[in-house]
Formats: sequence, structure tokens, C-alpha cells
Amino acid sequence: MAHADNLARIDVLAREHTLPGEDYLALLTTADEEDDRYLASQALMIKQRVYGNRVFIRGLIEISNFCRNDCYYCGIRASNRACERYRLEEEDILLCCQEGYALGFRTFVLQGGEDGYFTDARLLPLVSEIKTRYPDCAVTLSLGERTRESYAALRRAGADRYLLRHETANPEHYRMLHPDRLSPENRMACLDVLRELGYQVGAGFMVGSPYQTAQMLVGELQFIEAFAPDMCGIGPFIPHKDTPFAAFAPGSVEMTCRLLSCIRLIHPSVLLPATTALGTLAQNGRERGILHGANVVMPNLSPADVRNKYMLYDNKISQGAESAQALDTLRTRLAAIGCEIACDRGDIKKDEE
Repeated sequence: MAHADNLARIDVLAREHTLPGEDYLALLTTADEEDDRYLASQALMIKQRVYGNRVFIRGLIEISNFCRNDCYYCGIRASNRACERYRLEEEDILLCCQEGYALGFRTFVLQGGEDGYFTDARLLPLVSEIKTRYPDCAVTLSLGERTRESYAALRRAGADRYLLRHETANPEHYRMLHPDRLSPENRMACLDVLRELGYQVGAGFMVGSPYQTAQMLVGELQFIEAFAPDMCGIGPFIPHKDTPFAAFAPGSVEMTCRLLSCIRLIHPSVLLPATTALGTLAQNGRERGILHGANVVMPNLSPADVRNKYMLYDNKISQGAESAQALDTLRTRLAAIGCEIACDRGDIKKDEE
């Protein structure tokens, strides 16, 4: 009976893009392999309708692993003295963009910890220069919580998108994962400000993070329904040996894929990455994510000598098909599952809801 009920729930979700909380909970906790196959097939059908078999590539440039925050799950947390710190200068970042453009990337993602070195005085001319050199490219920033004034200035300088994973939509859970100086209220307020300023906004959460319950995952899906982010980055929690959560087990690849499919059905036009964390936990994790509804990958454009220093969690991959220089490898792996790389900005299709 549970199987038939889950198939019915999936059909409703595909048609209505929403479910009552109790149905989300039942789907997340009772789905079997056959249910997951059907859920993935429906997510793929909708993704195909909106985006075809195209997978968008983003060139990831990890500009700094300095961070003022001390999040309990993160390998670059401020108090991790074992972390070998680095930051890229403007010339380094522009060289990454130059190489990425030649390889075919038309979106650059500047990601880093909340590093006080990257003030607006440094970031504004950098963003402006990237847009001047590559006017057909999108610039995405993922630099944490900043002031409204900073977000507005960066938008005026040319930033198109901003990724700010909310990590968990449950305020109590948020406080279990972060020190007191960080608040769930401010994180959500930043997302609202980014939307008001006209960014394409990305949110996201960890799957299987410490103390997370199935009911909390229901809350994540309800948040995605309500906020409707342009991008949603989810991946399994992976512990880092030098954090307070070192002894916790990693999250589930299977549950992450199930949630990817649910998010695609909730928000058909969402830009949905198959994250590095998926590829780290499972050799075919990226492909599995795409076959469950994801349509974005973010190969690493950072200089080779710093990639192993941006270690948010243990064993984070940055080579092979995860490397921007190995696009042929990525292209071959995607072709094997019926997909092709799309070398354009890959903006969200706003008219497909």
C-alpha cells in the first residue's frame, strides 16, 4: 500500500508542485527503490521539458579560504589551525577567468570564506573588470553574509547571481550548527535582500547534517516551495576531521538524490547543481544527481596549487572530471547518460513554472 501511495504522491507533486507536509514526510521516509526510480523519471521528464538534455557548466574560482566564522561543520572555520590559508589576488582571479573563457565557460563563480580582506574596495573593481572583459558572461558570487549596501554595490558593479546556502531552514537546527554570532534570522534576511536587489538568488542545505530529522527535511522542501530560489545547491553532509563534527556519519547519497528530484518537481525551472559533495561520496555521484533532476555542474577553475586547501570537508575532490581543465572527460561522462554540456550563461527560465 505504501508503494501505491507514494506513486500517487509523486504524481500530485509533478502536477501541483506541492504536497502537504505529511505526504512529503511519508515520501521521504517510506520510498523504496522502485519509488525512487519513478520519482527520478518524473523529475527527468520535467527537466527535459524545460532545459532539454543540456547541463550548464560554471567555472568555480575559490578565491580565499580565510573565514571569520566558526561553523561547526566547516573545514575552513576560523579556529581550525591546521588549515593552510591562502587568498587569490585580483591578477590570479582574472587569469582563472581568462583560462575559463578559452575553455568555454560563460559563468564564473567567485566563492570564498567570509574574508575581511575582500572589502567592497577590492571586489567592486574586480567584478567590474570581469564584466568588462567578458560581457557575455555571468558573474556569480558566493561570499557569505554582507551588508545590504555591499550587496547593492556589487550588483551595480555587474554581479548577476549570488549563492548563499541557508544550510537549514529550521532556526533551532541552525543554532546547533553555528556559533551564537551567526543567526538564522540574518541569513534569511540576506536572501530576501539579494532578491530585492535583482540578483538571481541561490539557496541550499546539507542533507544528513548533525541533528537533522526527517521532519526538518520536510521543512526544507516547504522553504523551497515558498522562497522559490533561482538556484538550489544541496549535497550530503561530509565531516571534516578538524571540526567538532568530525565523528558524525556522512549524509546519504540516496536521500540527496531523492530530494533533488523533489526539488525539481516543486520548482521545474530551478538551476540545480549536482554538487561536488555528491561526487566525493560516490564515484558516479555527479551522474546520479543529474539523473535525478540536476542540470548544473561546477568544475574547478582555481589554480591547481590551492585546490586542496579549500577543504570544506574531508577528501573533497577537485581533479579528474571535477577539474575545469578536464572538460573532455566531463563531456564523455555526461554523454554516457544522454546529456551534453551547454556553453552559455545558463540563466533560469522564468516562464516555465
